[in-house]
Amino acid sequence: MFSLHPQLINDTIQVGDLPLSRVLLMNNAELPWLILVPRRENVSEWYALEAIDQQQLHTESMGISRLMMSLFNGYKLNTGALGNIVPQFHLHHIVRYQHDSVWPHPVWGKIETLAYSEAEKYKIVSELQLALAQEIEGFTPY
Repeated sequence: MFSLHPQLINDTIQVGDLPLSRVLLMNNAELPWLILVPRRENVSEWYALEAIDQQQLHTESMGISRLMMSLFNGYKLNTGALGNIVPQFHLHHIVRYQHDSVWPHPVWGKIETLAYSEAEKYKIVSELQLALAQEIEGFTPY
């Protein structure tokens, strides 16, 4: 049975599910930041997924990447799967701007956490759910 790592539960807002992955919004209003978590137990690395799941994750990541850059008019998209603190495999998608507070440096360990207000959270989750439903086949909102 699939379950999210407690740190991911603590740091994110659940947006919905793609055919393979749970879509999470990092609860940091500083930057648009989505995380894909394949709904597979005991997977800590992309290569450890079955080949068909690797391909599906690639498809989902490319869809999320295109959607985020279009929706948020980003300058650059950072993607990464570090897993140094949270061992459950998860793939970050972070829209970056030349004017963001830590540009051009990586966000890890540098960006302040600025949680979404309830109104902001509702607005961005609604926008994301609508865009995901329109743009990515198989999306199910929460």
